Amino acid sequence: MRDCPDLQKMCQRVREKSASYEQYNFTCYFDDFLKAFFDLAQEYDSLNDFYRICVAVPMEMLDVSSALHLYDEKDQELYLICDCKEGVYQKKQAAPPEIILSSEPYRVKDTFVMPIYSKVPPEPQKTDAHSAPTGPLCPSSGWLHGPSRVLGMYSISPYGKLSKNDRFFFIKYSNRVGYSLHNRLVALQNIDHLKFINTLVADIEHNVIVPNMYFLHLFNKLRRNIAEMEGLGKAIRKAVSAKDIEKCSVRYEELREGLIFHHRELVKHHHNISMFLESLFRREHFESGRFVLHPKRCFIEKEIILPQLEHYASRFRSANITVERPGNMLEEEFQLFVDIGLLSQVYANLFSNAAKYTREIILHDGTVRKAVAYGREMINDFPEHGEKGVKFNVFSTGRHLDKDEARQIFQEGVRGKDTQGIHGTGHGLSFVQHVVELHGGIVGYERTPEGNNFYFILPMISAIAQS
Repeated sequence: MRDCPDLQKMCQRVREKSASYEQYNFTCYFDDFLKAFFDLAQEYDSLNDFYRICVAVPMEMLDVSSALHLYDEKDQELYLICDCKEGVYQKKQAAPPEIILSSEPYRVKDTFVMPIYSKVPPEPQKTDAHSAPTGPLCPSSGWLHGPSRVLGMYSISPYGKLSKNDRFFFIKYSNRVGYSLHNRLVALQNIDHLKFINTLVADIEHNVIVPNMYFLHLFNKLRRNIAEMEGLGKAIRKAVSAKDIEKCSVRYEELREGLIFHHRELVKHHHNISMFLESLFRREHFESGRFVLHPKRCFIEKEIILPQLEHYASRFRSANITVERPGNMLEEEFQLFVDIGLLSQVYANLFSNAAKYTREIILHDGTVRKAVAYGREMINDFPEHGEKGVKFNVFSTGRHLDKDEARQIFQEGVRGKDTQGIHGTGHGLSFVQHVVELHGGIVGYERTPEGNNFYFILPMISAIAQS
């Protein structure tokens, strides 16, 4: 069995590990320490519980204080995640100034600080804390990226209580913390990717596949027009009187206008669906496991609202819904920095719901109103005091949502009580909320005297185009 070629390399590593364990000469107490860590790491699934295990085991078994600091690649900052004083910090807490990123262990005051590697680096780490760095190191791509990157720093105190053998053990312990943390982060990332893909499938079905059925309607219209053109050709060939020719000429113009209209509808619908597909199928979405914005400068009404409104115009007309345009958007509109494709789908979902659920109401003077309106207004103190936001509204007449409906209406799969017999999945408003929050905004619902207003607010600081 020892001659198996396939196992030779691995058997060699086993012998090397066995020899290194003899050199480590860890006591049974340290063996129990590691057993407790690994057993608890398998027992608890959440990331926060793993953070707690990292500091609780040294505290209970060796009566030393420890703290876990992780590096945020996006912020390029080191944050204190968990320690023996507070446990897991619920809000971002900057690491103490004396805790700095390093590729080697070091001593600062009465604390021993070690790097947490995602994978043990090929080069041996220094074990003499006195020769380790004592000042800030500039992050380099060599140890902040790649398979053996530094995830953060792990600190133990008091330093005076640690023997040289203790310090060596904790360097090995921090390596195991890093490896376990890396695996958990990868697993969570994979779960998030799967969740994103499942949500994206719903987005595609709701925003692309169902609207794409409109193509079938247009193709059927074209087929009927073509058939009528063939019949008209036969009628022209049989025409003998001026009256017959004039009748054929009138019918020809009608069919010609119909063909032009349906061609225009096909072009508009194709442009709309193509834009939706581009914004949903970006490579960055799948690489990141989330929507990645491609913001551009645009006029919201001119480039987003009006094209979507035109797309739904025929549905509003067939439902006898009046569309009321605001008087303050075009004249006072300014450019915002948004993802045109994704925000267009926000309005597509809002207008689609309006076309399905707008109802007639009787006003005080006895007149009947069945209408949809849109607009925007400036909001003060959003998202923070002293800042400004833009509130975009889509209003429709009809019955008010009750409190339970209003509270849950943006949740995935939730639909109102008056949706029986109306096609829908309850995904549209969930998509709206997701996209708006990606832009740094919020969504909401409010009652109005004559109906319902669905709105979203974007912060001016993040929305206004930057040169």
